[in-house]
Amino acid sequence: MNRITPCLWFDNNAEEAVNFYCSVFKNSKVLNMSRYPEVGPGKPGSVLTASFEIDGQPLTALNGGPQFTFTEAISLMVMCDTQQEIDDYWAKLTANGGKESQCGWLKDKYGLSWQIVPRILPQLMQDKDPAKRNRVMKALLKMVKLDIAGLQRAYDQQE
Repeated sequence: MNRITPCLWFDNNAEEAVNFYCSVFKNSKVLNMSRYPEVGPGKPGSVLTASFEIDGQPLTALNGGPQFTFTEAISLMVMCDTQQEIDDYWAKLTANGGKESQCGWLKDKYGLSWQIVPRILPQLMQDKDPAKRNRVMKALLKMVKLDIAGLQRAYDQQE
């Protein structure tokens, strides 16, 4: 078990969310679910917590009630090797009520924020040439879903 595991707070749909996330990402699985007993704030038999992995990343989901909701202050970042990966994750995570934002950010139908990012982006943004970094940043700021070819064109552009 990892020493640090993110815990995602849901109102009452943690089980549904866990199953959704496991369907979106390959190499994902539900590890276990604990259920509310007869005594407690949740409906007896409903999921209290669920431990799961998405693409090897351990997470916990908690049905804690409506007191807290997700904000953009925390997001899950998915590093993608290809535009097809970006497109696939984008489509799945924005489906059925998800919302696009900008610069590769989105919210899924549960309100959880995600960043769908090309793996090459940090390399482009850390180039020693400030003109290249600036061109990449200008291109990125105009994008909703990130476009690897567009970022690469901005990087390669001759002044």
